[in-house]
Amino acid sequence: MFIEKGMSIAQNLEAIRRQLPAGVRLVAVSKTHPVEALMQAYDAGQRVFGENKVQEMRQKQQAMPADVEWHMIGHLQTNKVRQVVPFVVAIHSVDSQRLLETINAEAQKCGRVVDCLLQLHIAQESTKFGFTDAELRDMLATGVLAQLQYVRVVGLMGMASLTDNREQILAEFQHLRSMFDELRHTHFAGAEHFCELSMGMSHDFPIAVEAGSTMVRVGSLIFGQRDYGQR
Repeated sequence: MFIEKGMSIAQNLEAIRRQLPAGVRLVAVSKTHPVEALMQAYDAGQRVFGENKVQEMRQKQQAMPADVEWHMIGHLQTNKVRQVVPFVVAIHSVDSQRLLETINAEAQKCGRVVDCLLQLHIAQESTKFGFTDAELRDMLATGVLAQLQYVRVVGLMGMASLTDNREQILAEFQHLRSMFDELRHTHFAGAEHFCELSMGMSHDFPIAVEAGSTMVRVGSLIFGQRDYGQR
């Protein structure tokens, strides 16, 4: 998908929303972009924002209106969990049992339950994070989730390979969907909260929607290319 040059953030948002069927939520990925840009999206009705870096999300959370829903979508180190748990609505990038246990411990201190998505490694790229299929099944088989009362696993997240091969991207998303369906009928049978499939970014979200995504994480198509000098 391409956005016409010269369109405003509000116009970009509207163009993307028109492509999303009912039931698919848009997470506006605002990393490296200034609060002024986020406020343009906010004024256009966007309330769900995703950030990759803890410090940047904390700074923006303090500057933005209180009704913004913050999602942590980047790799999260255990030693930074306590900085986001007091306000984050969802953590998409839970890629280890240790991280899940750390989130639970910090959430207990805050007296709140944090929604989490388990990240599955579906791309043919070693640089991306996530459980393998076997690791995820093994962790769930231990029954560890029953001991973690301050996290709620609401679904899965994954990132497809960065490629122009549409068939490969679709196959990777379909694999994530098949794992989601498997877990929904086994480890999460009867758990209505296990309903989210976070997949799809600016370059591939229409394919992700085709494969069954319930949340797409879109940044550059909304805000333009990232400006790393704004950090």
